[in-house]
Amino acid sequence: MSQSAQELLAELVRFDTTSRYSNLQLIEWARDYLLRLGVEATLTFNDDGGKANLFARIGAPELPVVLLSGHSDVVPVDGQVWDSDPFALTDKGDGRLYGRGSADMKGFIACVLSLAPWFVELAQGGKLRQAIGIALSYDEEVGCLGVGRMIDRLVADGVQVSGCIVGEPTSMQPVIAHKGIAHYLCKVSGRAAHSSLTPQGVNAIEFAARLITHIRKLADAEASFGHRQSLYDVPFTTLQTGTISGGTACNIVPKDCEFMFECRWLPGDSPERFVDSVKDYAATLLLEMREVAPEADVQIQPVVYSPAFESSEDSAVRRIVARLCGCDGGKGVAYTTEAGLFSEAGIPCVVLGPGNIEQAHRPDEYIEIEQLRQCLAWLRRLGDELTQEP
Repeated sequence: MSQSAQELLAELVRFDTTSRYSNLQLIEWARDYLLRLGVEATLTFNDDGGKANLFARIGAPELPVVLLSGHSDVVPVDGQVWDSDPFALTDKGDGRLYGRGSADMKGFIACVLSLAPWFVELAQGGKLRQAIGIALSYDEEVGCLGVGRMIDRLVADGVQVSGCIVGEPTSMQPVIAHKGIAHYLCKVSGRAAHSSLTPQGVNAIEFAARLITHIRKLADAEASFGHRQSLYDVPFTTLQTGTISGGTACNIVPKDCEFMFECRWLPGDSPERFVDSVKDYAATLLLEMREVAPEADVQIQPVVYSPAFESSEDSAVRRIVARLCGCDGGKGVAYTTEAGLFSEAGIPCVVLGPGNIEQAHRPDEYIEIEQLRQCLAWLRRLGDELTQEP
């Protein structure tokens, strides 16, 4: 007997798949759920085997695959005040279902899994002219780290993917483009000294602050004079510093300081031109630092990179999504999804899913029940589309 999307969402939310933990319990549960329907899943693991992606095909192996993709991990609840248990789906009778990941993006996964029995019926009846793929990834929330291994496996296995729908929360409105994101770690090393003898030291925090100010100036210049694309909610490339740490005591000139900064760029742009500017300025600062401390250093290391995404107007999956949504085109967004990596691998994508991105990552995250209904109805239209002759 089929389970409802709400019942399946409750199952998914109860797994604490915060990115710092394993997602294997959820993946193994989903694998077993599909196996009971007669669908075998392939798992691809991270280096230590503690996390895995899942790929399952519903339909004949010779058919091209329309991929329904979602990430299994969620962001932490640390420091957030919730009115209910974040890892127990809560229905307060207000038309919303509360729980971590309910919107981002276990709601989409629940809808896909709830219709899997129907997809299997279509396949067993020989009605599908394209197979339906279910893809669940790990570590999307920490830089889209896991999905690349699944893509590599699909390529190695010769799976022909005709298109991919990434079910991030878009209020069931197509997203056809998004920015790329890159994170960089900057390590500034100076020389410690007693604070009464500051000229003998090199204050790593102060030199880091000058670098951060340079990054802020780059961001301000881009906001004022940079290239703009009206398709996006934030129509220009952005930079910002996210974390910083350094120093041991107020009466010690700090020897070390680390900070992380990010760049979110528009398709067609590149983060390298900004990073090159930061590196050039760091080289200038380093000359000043080494006049006092020859051992001083500044290192800038890439940590996260996920490419920008822009769908092709003539891709089949974009045409299908537009037709089923009754719309033309779509919007661009400032956040990043796995669509960039799928697209980079030559897989056409559209981002479309239930829930509102504004609810993601927040305390008392929720998804509206109506959004689940709309997603289920849309997926049924997709199933009908994939059974019709061209």
